[in-house]
Amino acid sequence: MSSRMSSDEFRRMMLKRTRNLAIEVVKTVNEFPSKTAYFVLGNQLVKSATSVASNYRASLRARSRKEFYSKLCIVVEECDETEFWLDFLKIPNL
Repeated sequence: MSSRMSSDEFRRMMLKRTRNLAIEVVKTVNEFPSKTAYFVLGNQLVKSATSVASNYRASLRARSRKEFYSKLCIVVEECDETEFWLDFLKIPNL
């Protein structure tokens, strides 16, 4: 028996992980203080994190390898943006 994950198992795992990221970000942003800056930053963070999940899901419905690659590139960009906003929010006295 192989210990490697099948491609279907990998897809399901990534769907779950990207969805969980979006859910946890929304929950976290809902706890932000009621200040304009946090509203704007939280909005950007929610947009990028939910885009990771929705675009990964869309990539699995691609009609060709090129379309899959293109959609997956969007996922990578949105992951990078999400990481940026999370890092930005670590700035003290924001």
